[in-house]
Amino acid sequence: QVQLVESGGGLVQPGGSLRLSCAASGTILSINAIGWYRQAPGKERELVAVVTTGGSANYADSVKGRFTISRDNAKNTAYLQMNSLKPEDTAVYYCYARVSYYNGGTGASWGQGTQVTVSS
Repeated sequence: QVQLVESGGGLVQPGGSLRLSCAASGTILSINAIGWYRQAPGKERELVAVVTTGGSANYADSVKGRFTISRDNAKNTAYLQMNSLKPEDTAVYYCYARVSYYNGGTGASWGQGTQVTVSS
């Protein structure tokens, strides 16, 4: 089973930046896709950004041009660089990954979540 450990959340002023990291561990053959979702109080969880093995990235319209997702395949780690943060970006950010295992199986997992608060 894959385990995801997130880091990098916190409190930042509007217009500021944060970088989230998500490290995957386990008997993983490959990470097929990895990315972040977020959930604000009273709202449904929504996709923020995802990147595939080949490096193809997709973003929510609300973060395009401000957020950049990247991955280091050697470290099984993904990063979400968040710039020009807005109060409406405040949410718990969850890492998500779909993986293939050495035994031929596939799986998916969620991280524990990290709080991002944008406030003056």
